[in-house]
Amino acid sequence: MSWDDAPSHVCRGGDSRALAFCCPPVKPCPVLYALEDVNMSPQEYMDIKTEFGRNTRLKEGAGTCFGSLVWCCKTSKPCPLRDRVMRNIDMDENEYLTLKKQLSEKLVSNEKDYTQEHIKLLAESFNVNEEEAKKVLSDSNNDVKIAAKLLKMKTLQ
Repeated sequence: MSWDDAPSHVCRGGDSRALAFCCPPVKPCPVLYALEDVNMSPQEYMDIKTEFGRNTRLKEGAGTCFGSLVWCCKTSKPCPLRDRVMRNIDMDENEYLTLKKQLSEKLVSNEKDYTQEHIKLLAESFNVNEEEAKKVLSDSNNDVKIAAKLLKMKTLQ
């Protein structure tokens, strides 16, 4: 296994799956917008990544920018610190990307859970079926506030 369709880094326009390759949100950067997209606080994000790292070989990484491979970027971006750690622990690119893909799935699964919850709440609140609520939410780029406004306007018509 590997990750053939791995997204670009978030800071280069990649989708929320690329959160697996991001640093901790310690400064204003696109990771904060990606976290909003998946309805996750910076603290939740750091907790999920830290816990995942603790349970996998991504916990390794003394000498990297943030002390763990869990915070390191995609292998297509040159990084002598990450590469040195990977060599030292005998981790190849395939294993690294497989673990990052698993981490990404864990991070974006949060997005799916929230989206389903939002669909149900919108359907109940505006007395529409879940399919209609899902369509409006999707059309609103998963922005619940915009979806609620659109559904409210529709009920006023």
